[in-house]
Amino acid sequence: MKKQYGCDYTIAFAGNPNVGKTSIFNNLTGMHQHTGNWPGKTVSNAYGKCSYNDKDFLLVDLPGTYSLMSNSSEEEIARDYICFGNPDLCVVVVDATCLERNLNLVFQILEMTPNVIVCVNLLDEAKKKSIEINLELLSELLGVPVVGTIANKSKTLKKLLEVIYSTLENHNNIQSVPSKLKYSPDVEECISMIEEDVKSKLPSEKQYLSRWISLKLLDENISINEALKSSLHIDLENDSDIQEKLNQIKADLSNESSSITSIRDSIVSSIISEAEKIREKTCIFANSKYNLKSRKIDKILTSKKFGIPIMIAFLAVIFWITIAGANYPSSLLSNMFGTIQDKLLIIFHNLNIPEFWTNLLIYGMYQTVTWVIAVMLPPMAIFFPLFTLLEDLGYLPRIAFNLDNYFKKACSTGKQALTMCMGFGCNAAGVIRL
Repeated sequence: MKKQYGCDYTIAFAGNPNVGKTSIFNNLTGMHQHTGNWPGKTVSNAYGKCSYNDKDFLLVDLPGTYSLMSNSSEEEIARDYICFGNPDLCVVVVDATCLERNLNLVFQILEMTPNVIVCVNLLDEAKKKSIEINLELLSELLGVPVVGTIANKSKTLKKLLEVIYSTLENHNNIQSVPSKLKYSPDVEECISMIEEDVKSKLPSEKQYLSRWISLKLLDENISINEALKSSLHIDLENDSDIQEKLNQIKADLSNESSSITSIRDSIVSSIISEAEKIREKTCIFANSKYNLKSRKIDKILTSKKFGIPIMIAFLAVIFWITIAGANYPSSLLSNMFGTIQDKLLIIFHNLNIPEFWTNLLIYGMYQTVTWVIAVMLPPMAIFFPLFTLLEDLGYLPRIAFNLDNYFKKACSTGKQALTMCMGFGCNAAGVIRL
């Protein structure tokens, strides 16, 4: 039976930023892509089609995120699509060079859906760093299929498509059983107190979410109530039974000199601890000091003493190059458009075109458009490649880390600083040129 956009299956691609998720998506979909905005959000989405063994797949590239704790719009979008968007399969792309950090997202998604494939990307980078990953053992420990890929190698992407196809077509015959993360006894006891009540409120096809929703309620995650209202028309926030159990849990924790915050910390600690155990079992480091240089750089770039001054210096250099470097190409464009304008004026004059149309078309439309191009295009053509270079070097996440504490005071996150830098860079260059 055909589903969205005439495709047989819908597949969501999730993963941390900078793990090659979008590269895999682009190589699989080729030119068959479309972009837009998520409903009610400014965060962009991308979806495309690909075919394998006479089956059409609709691939949805979810926003890159390190977690699904719903601290940003990107995390909420990814979370809501996986839970309520009803994809047939979720492919979680992880970085082979830092598996432990990426498993955080994998465990959170496994709480939301059993239909998961883990795609271990950047195997070539891992090989350069003498890192070997036992993919079969990783699959066994996680309880879901695991595929190793290199985003620009079609052979590995074909293998990914084979596993996707096999998983979807044999879904009724071969049911994967994801490993359920076991939390501390206190957390498990709190979950058991409300899980059955939560399950009774959910429709039958969504009852597998009861454990995860219970975790979110214990975590006092406000956005989950809004998501349940809009997607499933369920209001747990005003449900007397659920709220009574939550109040009882809070009272019990208070009597034990504990709190919801300690429960939240325990949940995070359990995820990190399990990720570390799996990494120790599945990864072999021939060179134990492979990331020593990176850690030394991190200590400098994210230090309290040098982090902010280095960031300001980097951005100042980029802005200076953008503004100073834009002068020459901008002058060339202005002269070129000016010469064309003179030619057009001569043509209009020889054709005896009325002055009204000359003013409207030449001094109005043409001059305005070419002026904007001459002034804004050179700074943008310089600034964005430089900013992309910083992203490829891995410095942008460090900027976000350095500024996260300051932006939290304004109820935002450090990632917002990157958007501000991009906007400031273009606007400042354009204003100075004007």
